[in-house]
Amino acid sequence: MRKRTRLVGYFVMLMLIATFAACASTSEQESTGEYIDDSVITIKVKSLLAADDFLKSFQISVKTHKGTVQLSGLVGSQKAVDKAGEIARSVKGVTSVKNDLIVK
Repeated sequence: MRKRTRLVGYFVMLMLIATFAACASTSEQESTGEYIDDSVITIKVKSLLAADDFLKSFQISVKTHKGTVQLSGLVGSQKAVDKAGEIARSVKGVTSVKNDLIVK
């Protein structure tokens, strides 16, 4: 009985270690916390872009990975490209902006 209890304990400990290891971030994957932070940044940037009268008519895609915001899509002028970049940089938590907007 004692041997079985010890075996179950080892199994539970192994499962806990595996769970924590699976949630750890790597250079390519985000941790759960980073994913949530990036989602919040994306939502904030999208809402600010939609609230801007000059930019709301353009379809600008926003993606965030580890604090780096990527903007993509088509806009009408270089002024729109610059303004979208400024808005993205103004959001707390943004470490850099990759502005891939194209002037049509």
